[in-house]
Amino acid sequence: MDFMNTRNDNEPLIECQNLALGYDGVTLLDAVNLSVGRGVFLPFVGPNGAGKTTLLRAILGLIPPLRGSIRTPFRTIPPGYVSQQKTIDPLYPVSALDIVMMGAYPAMGWLGRRNCGVCLERAERLLTRFGLAEHRHKTFGQLSGGMRQKALVARALAGDPAVLIMDEPTTELDSRAQRDVLAMLRHSAEHEGRTVLMVHHGLELIAGMAREVCLVHDGQARIVPMEDANF
Repeated sequence: MDFMNTRNDNEPLIECQNLALGYDGVTLLDAVNLSVGRGVFLPFVGPNGAGKTTLLRAILGLIPPLRGSIRTPFRTIPPGYVSQQKTIDPLYPVSALDIVMMGAYPAMGWLGRRNCGVCLERAERLLTRFGLAEHRHKTFGQLSGGMRQKALVARALAGDPAVLIMDEPTTELDSRAQRDVLAMLRHSAEHEGRTVLMVHHGLELIAGMAREVCLVHDGQARIVPMEDANF
């Protein structure tokens, strides 16, 4: 990751300043000030409807702020992204391998795609890592809910992004698979310098994994120690 190797470790990758977000003129979050650095594993937690997904989408540039500013490196360094599984059409006629390879497209370029042996090897390794190797040629609709979710997380990792942004990445997984995926994501942050932002419901599974969380509650969003994440 050349971008990550040339940055100052103390320099924030993502900054939100005096940010206000909402829909149809109605403010959902206000006065949000966040600074997120390299190698951070940061779950976004809070009650349903508090604005966790809205905040992540704004950081991705999918929702314009009502006020304030967001600074990210995404114009030149695309993030890996896992949306909620319900936003993906299960009839999408591509294989699990194709889905994972899609995540490498920004790094491969339009001419390199399926001819990029390094990217194909990485996709194959990710399929094996997520227990999907024997299902590589199944279509998305033929996969179970848990397998679909693992394929989407693998796709987000395929381009070796500096930042991963995920909306409920462990949905449809059983408790053991959830722990495995969360542990892998934390390891990626701590040992590969990847910044991991993710919406997660409930605190039980992440209690022993995250030092801090972004607590989204009562119209505010702030980074707090894990033990102070009460809502």
